Amino acid sequence: MEKENNSCMAEFLLQGLSDYPELQPALFALFLSMYLIAVIGNLLIILATTSDSHLHTPMYFFLSNLSFVDICFTSTIVPKMLVNIHTQHKNISYRECLTQVYFFIIFALMDNFLLSIMAYDRFVAICHPLKYMVIMRPHLCSLLVMMSWITIFWDALIHLLLITHLTFTRGTEIPHFFCNLPPLLQVASSDTQINKIVLYISTALLGVFPVTGILLSYSQIVSSLMKMPSSTSKSKAFSTCGSHLCMVSLYYGTSFVEYLSFTFTHSSQASMITSVMYTVVTPMLNPFIYSLRNKDVKGALRRLLIRGASCP
Repeated sequence: MEKENNSCMAEFLLQGLSDYPELQPALFALFLSMYLIAVIGNLLIILATTSDSHLHTPMYFFLSNLSFVDICFTSTIVPKMLVNIHTQHKNISYRECLTQVYFFIIFALMDNFLLSIMAYDRFVAICHPLKYMVIMRPHLCSLLVMMSWITIFWDALIHLLLITHLTFTRGTEIPHFFCNLPPLLQVASSDTQINKIVLYISTALLGVFPVTGILLSYSQIVSSLMKMPSSTSKSKAFSTCGSHLCMVSLYYGTSFVEYLSFTFTHSSQASMITSVMYTVVTPMLNPFIYSLRNKDVKGALRRLLIRGASCP
């Protein structure tokens, strides 16, 4: 078998979701619909939160950033998958694959960071309501988001540079429907020990710490809620956290299941199913979760649609 390093002529094959030709039209229609819903829904959230002055608060600033990242996240995966399903070709070039890995790492980690920042925002709002606007001032919110982007860009770049030193067999099949880092390391022909060490360290620092921050924030939130004498105050606080908790459960639940299935069972099918959940389903559900459970967002969306309908 011929081996290639970082050659522009190198090419991979993606396993895909199904090998049955009769299922391809249904899969194409399903994922195209989900992708369009995710993009349009998150775009509406961005337009609603930026155009309505009532939503110019830290919570909705982070929500609009999350919607932007979700659009980019699902756009990194789904368009190429749709092309492959439509043409019934499973090939992806070396450069396309590395580009997909790079942006997948960036947007997946940014989702992670934003969910952690949003948990901290809810902690300050519920546990220190009188100091909320002092602590969560616009400068700090922008700084938190900017520092997250910078950290993630460097982390993704390190992984990308390490991949370029690996050797792959021409026409290697990646056991996934997109180029993800663990399956790519699994099919490499050269030693991947350094890559795996860096991946474990990166996961520990950039994955475990944000999750720990979310758990600590919500432990303090629950403690504060238990001390509230008014049931109305408790209900209002729970409603503001409910949407965020739904997103956290969906994102981390599916990510954790994928990690377990890939690490212990090495089942590519189980890994792909859970990957669909957090790369396609979760970005699609994000607008519904935040709009259906939030009166402010529903009101802003209604006003946005009315303004759009009244324009000639």
